[in-house]
Amino acid sequence: MNLTISKEQIISGLQAVQNVVSTRTTLPILSNVLLRAEGDKLELTATDLDVTISCAVEAKVRRPGASTVPVKKLFGIVRELANLELDLEVDDKNYCTIRSGSSFYKINGLSADEYPPMPQFKEEKKVVLPQETVRSMMKKTSFAISTDEARYVLNGIFISLKDHKLTMVATDGRRLALVDEEVDIPEKSQGEFIVPAKTVNELNRLLQDKGQLEINLAENRASFTLKDEKGGQILIVTKLIEGNYPNYRQVIPAETKERVQLVREEFLHALRRAEIMTSEKSNSVKLSFGKNKLEITANSPEVGEAKETLAINYKGAEIAIAFNPKYVIDPLNALTNDEIFFELIDELSPGVIKINGPFLYVVMPMRLS
Repeated sequence: MNLTISKEQIISGLQAVQNVVSTRTTLPILSNVLLRAEGDKLELTATDLDVTISCAVEAKVRRPGASTVPVKKLFGIVRELANLELDLEVDDKNYCTIRSGSSFYKINGLSADEYPPMPQFKEEKKVVLPQETVRSMMKKTSFAISTDEARYVLNGIFISLKDHKLTMVATDGRRLALVDEEVDIPEKSQGEFIVPAKTVNELNRLLQDKGQLEINLAENRASFTLKDEKGGQILIVTKLIEGNYPNYRQVIPAETKERVQLVREEFLHALRRAEIMTSEKSNSVKLSFGKNKLEITANSPEVGEAKETLAINYKGAEIAIAFNPKYVIDPLNALTNDEIFFELIDELSPGVIKINGPFLYVVMPMRLS
């Protein structure tokens, strides 16, 4: 393999794929990136056996071929090169030589034949969506994914493609985020599946505001092909979480008593300030809704206390309810709307955050001390 490539192209390719490479792997080849040169492209692939990412960048290929090179070493060298172009050559023994200006490097690689093959998909269950739609929906739900390994079905986002609707749900048992959008789904492409958190993180990182996303489903895998407007594409193939996602609909309160309209930014900053005065032991903020005002208080013996007062339009019954501040801050951070609606029943029932749009967030209260 012999090629010339710009520093910018190889860096963008490595940045797209290298995140999935595990630093603690028992298989040396999984620390490597697979390089495959042909035509006028260099294709880069990285995997940890659960998630595989592949993308192609432009290169002047003089001799096609394939090999694998330690991804962190390659990225480290390329990033620090002074010149904007480099020559990359791999010989029969998988020694990779990099020349750029007066710089010379030789890295020991491994044969491409040892690299795990990319899973193949039939084109039967395929859905094409705007990247912007999926990106926005994942941002509004992914923060609620559970990190508790014991409840592994909650360690990802539940995605439903049914009845001309794309629904995403994430929950950790203490809060639940749900968003749905109307989309066009072919009859045979309908399905429900759970995408693991690691894949969600990669999608959050790589999805753009423009371009298309093509989703292909197989038995226990899914592929996501991100296509940009310039013809470039990134492919993510992932194992899915197996198991039944809990019935999330029964967590959503059927009716609420009070509905409060709040300015998102103002509410968010007041909560952030109050959160400073919480501690690990007393990790709650109290929201007291009274006539035309909301009092936010935090009180922890070992830290001190905080009190914030917001003027609001409220004529309902007086309610005092406590929450873990992080669980109210997370959705406010993920939203872009100017106003949100907080729906409440009483101090022991879940609170619901809504917007003028297809988003719903349920959060369990904490006991008032």
